[in-house]
Amino acid sequence: MPTAEGVLRVAVHAFDGVTMFHLAVPQLVFDEVRRQGLGDWTTVLFADRAGSVRTAEGYRIGDVRGPAAAEQADVVVVPSWFEDGRAASPVLRRTLQAAHDRGAVIAGLCLGAVAVADAGLLSGRTAVTHWQGVDMLTARHRDISVDSSVLYIDHGDVLTSAGTASALDACLHLVRSRLGAAAANRVARSLVVAPHREGGQAQYIERPLPVQSVNDPIAVVLEWALRHLAEPLPVERLADVAHLSRRTFIRAFQASTGVTPAVWVKRQRLDEARRLLESTDLPVDQVAAASGFGSTVTLRQSFAAAFDTSPSEYRRRFDARTAHSAAGHRDR
Repeated sequence: MPTAEGVLRVAVHAFDGVTMFHLAVPQLVFDEVRRQGLGDWTTVLFADRAGSVRTAEGYRIGDVRGPAAAEQADVVVVPSWFEDGRAASPVLRRTLQAAHDRGAVIAGLCLGAVAVADAGLLSGRTAVTHWQGVDMLTARHRDISVDSSVLYIDHGDVLTSAGTASALDACLHLVRSRLGAAAANRVARSLVVAPHREGGQAQYIERPLPVQSVNDPIAVVLEWALRHLAEPLPVERLADVAHLSRRTFIRAFQASTGVTPAVWVKRQRLDEARRLLESTDLPVDQVAAASGFGSTVTLRQSFAAAFDTSPSEYRRRFDARTAHSAAGHRDR
């Protein structure tokens, strides 16, 4: 039966030795959707057999359901995997395959990508896992292209993510893809985590994103650029704001953010365009101007490349206001 509007059922795989953090991440993010009144999203834990599991920290978790709990799930999550990389059990492989065959989204977070790969759901595709598991996954599944440089990869029906914190990014990405940026940002704010990191962002960078400090020229530039997205932002202008030479600025910027200035600016502009499409009735040409794309054509091309949709279709799907007001929206 099709899932009712606003309802999403998530089944999270649990096993002896799983860490509390890995097990908690999908529950924390997806249950927050319900707590915030954004949708009727529910999560359950399941294992190869009903009963209980003992976590890596030594806690016993009871009332874990059996594989049947995944039969009605819209999303099935393998939140992690055994550090020794053992093969997924026949029971779990069958469970994942059956869920995928009936249209459920399968998510392998961190080393959970190993179990998803064992189920044959990544054959001929690109995947990501924790950087420490890349060699293992590559050696075991030669038909998978493993990209160790990104946070998560979403094929629509199967999603994989990199290390521990990237699981949060991947789960927020799922919220965003179904409920829009405003909902994902609200969940992220409640959890006090970064609202959005693109899947293509570097899995690890030389140092964390900078604290907003007047003593850090890159932090100053990031804050300044967000206030001037509608204006031209060539690298030379950003370097001037940082009071650095062009070469030094680019090197420092990439060390801080993991991406080039041009890539970072484009991502911020896409986020601003999505925010405006969700929360205002500005015509698309004004959205393009306000977010710094300059023209409707450029905005549409960027949207198509990044999200495989158009600004007008995105607005119809993710208008953050009431359905009545959404009916009056028209792209101009």
